[in-house]
Amino acid sequence: MKREELTEKILDIKREKGWTWKYICDEIGGMSEVLVVGALLGQMKLVKPLAKKAADLFGLSIVEERMLNEVPYRGQGTPMPPTDPLIYRFYELVMVNGPAWKALIEEEYGDGIMSAIDFDMQMERLPNPKGDRVKITMSGKFLPYKYYGATQGTPELGYKED
Repeated sequence: MKREELTEKILDIKREKGWTWKYICDEIGGMSEVLVVGALLGQMKLVKPLAKKAADLFGLSIVEERMLNEVPYRGQGTPMPPTDPLIYRFYELVMVNGPAWKALIEEEYGDGIMSAIDFDMQMERLPNPKGDRVKITMSGKFLPYKYYGATQGTPELGYKED
């Protein structure tokens, strides 16, 4: 079985049972809903105890359980640019706002990146009379570039210089 086939099996069971992602995440627990759903969709891995809980919930085999614990090849299945309108809007946010985010982060922190690995994300629904809003909060560790070969008092890392 390939990972994509396991994802389809999980989605088929979800449909058959009429489960919501909220129900599934509450049953599995242990980490962010974004990570649990991402793992079940084949983009993240579940640690062994959570892979076991997911396997029990979905009635998966031991091989399928182990597959949920494997590090996936991330990003497969999403063309660039994305064609799904919801995913495309996130891509559009980065295309339009990315240069400003980059400039503001570099001005505040220095020469580096915001980690997508040492990272937290929360999503919440904000009621609004004009239409509910989606609030996504992202928090990633700042990782400065390393200036390898730095000599003569030059900084080793790209933190903001005073």
